[in-house]
Amino acid sequence: MTHNQGYTVKQHAVPVKRYCQTLNLKNNPELIAEYRKIHSREEAWPEIRAGIRSVGILEMEIYILGSRLFMIIETPLDFDWETAMDKLSHLPRQAEWEEYVSKFQECVPTSTSAEKWKLMERMFHLYE
Repeated sequence: MTHNQGYTVKQHAVPVKRYCQTLNLKNNPELIAEYRKIHSREEAWPEIRAGIRSVGILEMEIYILGSRLFMIIETPLDFDWETAMDKLSHLPRQAEWEEYVSKFQECVPTSTSAEKWKLMERMFHLYE
């Protein structure tokens, strides 16, 4: 997809809130290419995708520019971040996944997802 085509945003049956996060990858083109590959629909671990959904996350998108990642997470309004991240960290294969992807990321190898990905503060919006 080229930049000028854009993309359609999924509509949910309930009002949603967003969490935006950032993380840096190791600045290594081969590692970045592999990181992209392991996040493809064909190679992403099904247990990880199911776990993300099971804690109440409706949608998750990751964007990349060089070695910088930006993630958008959409959840229902009653979603509690700390509770969900704690539950996620204890799901089957989650710790194994976090250890596996840490070789691509600038982080401590034993970090949980919530420790690696840093929540960002919204400082501007165009809504009326």
